[in-house]
Amino acid sequence: MTTRHHRLAALIATLALALGACSGGATQSPAAEAGCQAGAAAAGGSGELQIPDIEEGKFNVAMVLIGPHDDGGWSQAHYEGLQYICENVPDTHIAYIENVPEGADSEQVFRSLSRKGFDYIIGTSFGYMDPMATVAEEFPDTTYLHLTGYKSNGKNFGNFFGAVEDMKYLAGMLAGSRAKADGNPKLGYMATFPIPEEIRLGNAIMLGAKRTCPECTMDVRFINTWHDPIVEKDAAASLFDAGAQVVFTGADTPAVADVAQEKGKWGVTYDHPSSCKVEQCLTAPYWIWGPEYARIAEQVKAGTYKAGYEYFDADSQAMGLFGFMEGETPQPGIKDLPAADVQLVKDTLAKMLKGEFNRFDVFAGPITDNTGQEVLPAGAKLQQSDLDQFPPGAPGSECSVCMKWWADGINGELPQ
Repeated sequence: MTTRHHRLAALIATLALALGACSGGATQSPAAEAGCQAGAAAAGGSGELQIPDIEEGKFNVAMVLIGPHDDGGWSQAHYEGLQYICENVPDTHIAYIENVPEGADSEQVFRSLSRKGFDYIIGTSFGYMDPMATVAEEFPDTTYLHLTGYKSNGKNFGNFFGAVEDMKYLAGMLAGSRAKADGNPKLGYMATFPIPEEIRLGNAIMLGAKRTCPECTMDVRFINTWHDPIVEKDAAASLFDAGAQVVFTGADTPAVADVAQEKGKWGVTYDHPSSCKVEQCLTAPYWIWGPEYARIAEQVKAGTYKAGYEYFDADSQAMGLFGFMEGETPQPGIKDLPAADVQLVKDTLAKMLKGEFNRFDVFAGPITDNTGQEVLPAGAKLQQSDLDQFPPGAPGSECSVCMKWWADGINGELPQ
């Protein structure tokens, strides 16, 4: 994902847009065979975005990506979800625009797609929230789905995300076990922006690590970008050089694993299983967006979608932990870990997939922060509003505990 500091001029220079981007394969659904073929268009030299036409008589879906569709991470996972819609929802035409900056620059893109008549528009990054909310009010007949935020107008602008903190928690268990086995109980977390999501995921990692390595600590570095291979590589190197044995990333590229490979340590990548290719990649929490996207698309198409806030857990089958899902083989760094630790991960994952352990169990008391203060007493659990927001929370969805604390063992600054 690109940083919000890129300007629209950069977007115009690098915009790539694909239409009907369902790739051919050995087996395809009738929808794919009926016309989900790849096409391409690019921004014109006049400085105006060349937004494609819809296909009359089709259900037209557009996706706006903050990074390249083939980044091996966040954007690629969403792009594959878009392909899944095309292949599984009949009479669908799809389009995507990649490398669209967050903030005000994205508003033009959402408005242009709406003017063209797309039925269903998906925005895949936190900083698209307010621009999408603005455009949704102007186009009441278009349905908008926003990822990772917290706003909805209850009409045609809905919010959607999943509890990948479940998988980060499990990855934390593995990282703690690995660091302890290596005799260096120090972890690192390369966070993106200082937003509740990144603090929540960092806390989930640490809470998991404490299950297998009570003495483990974790340093945090904010890199203020979602997708920048150079920045990510430099930040990962900084954390390893500061002593971390295992480093997690909240960003999009496999840089953290690549640097771990160079230094003989361990990286935990994110978003897509293909990010975890090298031997020194321990695992990767990842997304499987397709079935959920198609489910909502069918509702939008039928006129039954109710815009609101949806947050799915691991039992949705829409997320995974690389090396531990059906048909996957654990990475080399897992094989010599204590059997009890690996079994704890497997057993907890099995409970998650059955709906017997969820995000509220990850964030169950007692929890103490890194200043020694009690965040949550034994027997208590955080609420959804606590997981999503800084205090005081949004009007009508105020939080009581909120997500502005670092768990015990984390060395990092909180947003001001």
